[in-house]
Amino acid sequence: MTRRIALTFMTLIVLLLVLAVVPLGLSMTQREQTSFRDTTEAANRTVAATAEENLSDHRSPAAMRRLLEQAERAGDCAAVFDAAGRVVAATDCPGRTGEGDEDDQAADSWGDLTHQVIVHPGTVSRERDDRLVVAEPIGDTVHPVGVAVLSRSAEGMHDRITAMWGWLALIGVGALVAGVLLSVALARWVGRPLRAVDAAALRLGEGTLDVRAPGGRGPQEVRRLASTFNTMAARMETLIHGHRAVVADVSHQLRTPLTALRLRLDLLAAGADDSTAAEFAGAQEEIARLSRLVDGLLAVSRAENAVPRPVPVRVDQVVDDRVVAWEPVARERRVSLTGRCGARLTAYLGAGDLEQVIDNLVANALDAVGEGTAVRIEGEAVRERVLLRLADNGPGMSEAAREAAFRRFGNPEASGSGLGLAIVHRLVTANGGTVRLEDTAGGGLTVVLDLPALPPQGPSRGPRSGS
Repeated sequence: MTRRIALTFMTLIVLLLVLAVVPLGLSMTQREQTSFRDTTEAANRTVAATAEENLSDHRSPAAMRRLLEQAERAGDCAAVFDAAGRVVAATDCPGRTGEGDEDDQAADSWGDLTHQVIVHPGTVSRERDDRLVVAEPIGDTVHPVGVAVLSRSAEGMHDRITAMWGWLALIGVGALVAGVLLSVALARWVGRPLRAVDAAALRLGEGTLDVRAPGGRGPQEVRRLASTFNTMAARMETLIHGHRAVVADVSHQLRTPLTALRLRLDLLAAGADDSTAAEFAGAQEEIARLSRLVDGLLAVSRAENAVPRPVPVRVDQVVDDRVVAWEPVARERRVSLTGRCGARLTAYLGAGDLEQVIDNLVANALDAVGEGTAVRIEGEAVRERVLLRLADNGPGMSEAAREAAFRRFGNPEASGSGLGLAIVHRLVTANGGTVRLEDTAGGGLTVVLDLPALPPQGPSRGPRSGS
């Protein structure tokens, strides 16, 4: 975000500089050129006025020659022509003597200008060889008595224009550097508090409930965001700590009396007659069922409080291990349990989560199917995901039961506690995967796990919390 803010601000500064500096430079260049042309024409009109006293009034040419000498000392070239195009007086510079190729070209150019002004009286100017040549009629503008020509070097004007553009470029670069520093400072002023809130949110998501975002920095909106986040984090900490306290109380307050009650029933059943012993046995089964229900609630609670730290898990090895572990139970119930996965099939999950997921799924499947049925576990890599399927050919599930299967006690058809699939769903989704239920071809139920095959993107996570 800091980079985007800085780049946006710099782009605006560059755009403003271009829109301001370039038109200013062009305007100043045009003004300098106009001023140079006006100054040159004014100097030539002075020469023409002085020459008119000699050509029209037949006065002494001394004043005209002094003015031409002054023009020559200033670096200008000037000449006075009569109405016939003959040179009356001129400075000693190219364009008058006609010596050499360049001088001949200059002389021809001045002669052309003189002829043009005599035929069409009026001020005429041309640029030639980095010089501005101006021709002015002498005397009457209808029937001039001669022509005054002045040539002035444009190097000084060009130097001034170059210096002006250099100063403008220097000012633009300075403004750009100042804008860059200002944009970086602004971006950091806005971005640092946001990054702090983002880091605090990440740590809160990882289970660090006492984390808070630093306040009092950045714009008012960012400070208000940090304050709102801290209020939310404090409320979440209170709620989660309360939930964990309730779970701990349930664990201690329910399991202990259930264990004591089971022991008392065992003692009573030992000395009871057959009919009474049967009643005690039924009561013991209900107590065992209640104990499993409490254990399931505790398992769901632990799964909901746990935030996994993904590590590479060899899916094929885990499947083989769990098949071996459950094989005696499946054989006792006369159910075929098999597993087949691609070689070195790897997913990124929290340590121990895949084992718990498979154990819950296999336990549910073995409880649901009857003798002579089969349970198959198959895994394969599909693009950047791992698909793990556990299929059985038992009675399956109805559409309504599948829709409610992942909720606590949501499946009315469940033969167990109704918490196994809820635990599976929580563990899989916490690891960035998905789980769905499908019909098995030929009858039965297939649980499809879609697991990540690549490590999660973003900052590294802390240790697993809340488990």
